[in-house]
Amino acid sequence: MQKGMHTDTERCVRAVRSKDARFDGWFYTAVVTTGIYCRPSCPVVPPKPENMRFHPSAAACQQAGFRACKRCRPDTSPGSPQWNQRADLVARAMRLIADGVVDREGVPGLAARLGYSTRQIERQLLAELGAGPLALARAQRAQAARLLIETTPLPMADIAFAAGFASIRTFNDTVREVFALAPSDLRARAPRGTPGTTANTAGVLTLRLPFRLPLNPDNLFGHLAATAVPGVEEWRDGAYRRTLRLPYGHGIVSLSPQPDHIACRLTLGDLRDLTVAISRCRRMLDLDADPVAIDDQLRTDPLLAPLVDKAPGRRVPRTVDEAEFAVRAVLGQQVSTAAARTHAARLVTAHGERVDDPEGGLTHLFPSPQALAGVDPESLAMPRTRRATFTTLVRQLADEEVHLGPDSDWPETRARLLSLPGFGPWTVDVIAMRALGDPDAFLPTDLGIRRAAQELGLPSTPAALTARAAAWRPWRAYAVQYLWATDSHPINFLPV
Repeated sequence: MQKGMHTDTERCVRAVRSKDARFDGWFYTAVVTTGIYCRPSCPVVPPKPENMRFHPSAAACQQAGFRACKRCRPDTSPGSPQWNQRADLVARAMRLIADGVVDREGVPGLAARLGYSTRQIERQLLAELGAGPLALARAQRAQAARLLIETTPLPMADIAFAAGFASIRTFNDTVREVFALAPSDLRARAPRGTPGTTANTAGVLTLRLPFRLPLNPDNLFGHLAATAVPGVEEWRDGAYRRTLRLPYGHGIVSLSPQPDHIACRLTLGDLRDLTVAISRCRRMLDLDADPVAIDDQLRTDPLLAPLVDKAPGRRVPRTVDEAEFAVRAVLGQQVSTAAARTHAARLVTAHGERVDDPEGGLTHLFPSPQALAGVDPESLAMPRTRRATFTTLVRQLADEEVHLGPDSDWPETRARLLSLPGFGPWTVDVIAMRALGDPDAFLPTDLGIRRAAQELGLPSTPAALTARAAAWRPWRAYAVQYLWATDSHPINFLPV
């Protein structure tokens, strides 16, 4: 499964015939005799190969005049793994589009963030995805509209606004074109009380986040729960809950692992933040990963293979806020998990924005870099050198001298971080792995990694382990998860 898979007709036909869900999101099948497009795992009888056309995105199918299948709902497939494993222009653009930048700032805003002209952006997206940024954003708006239509009692005019449409007419036309149904008919067909999504009180949505199997939730939710900052995050009733800072307001999310999906309950101050909130939660839980490809690569090392076979499908726990994670990485330098949580909780209480959480114990948003830039260093209960590291980082983040986000250029960002006082390879790589999302970030100096390597018979010195890990590329961040999991630390266990 690689870049441009939709061009390999024979391979795509085999995937469709086998109804293999692992390929969902990698490509889409348009059927010329019916005018619909499907995900590879669609349960209907596969069409004849001569009637199949393969596209790299739902937007490309829509651009070509095909409508979404009502059975397999291809617009709700897991996203392509490519956008979270690559750092090139197209991948960075796709991450920004998923984060709602085109809807908020237009194509010029997208281009400005990436440092390219609008023509260059459009040309590269069209070449690889068969659709430009406007069409890709339109497909995302259509999916958000469908979700709101099927899960809320909101009036259609409110849904059109919340999903990012400029007018009711555009909303109606897009829904009819993409789903071959009027918005009211789409709502009438929505299942009631069956798997999928359900309506709740105003501003609250309950939905399913799909992923590719297998998924091992232990280290994923274990890490998030064990490192949770009081007031910002908590584990409650089998779910990880946290506050979200979003473009139009704030939100609270509850995420609970289920056998074939993540149950997601979102409370939003402004429904325009829906797609951004979903995108950030998917990114935090690494739900668009291709675990089969990752695990197959790691199994080629005979010493890693038993770890993979024992508990396949480990994901990399990431973040919904890159700047927040960088600050927390500094707070966690050379201290225990409990001490790092204590430092962070003090900052939250003193400088975070208060939120109301009637369903639990969440009280604040994590402080923004701008708020933290005004912190008196003498108030920080940490060594003087680490205070300097902290104050330099938050000032650089607040002034946007260091930019951390879905559009970050990974090599450039690494170099900038390494130039800051107190930033060594471990801190930079843990930020690259969990904030930037680099799937190949590696931590050869980490004590837990070195201890696990020694126990497994792998080289335990950083240089020798790095040389051995070359065979694990480009998935070394996932190897880190498997190595960490050999320890009895709470980060490796799903809380009870």
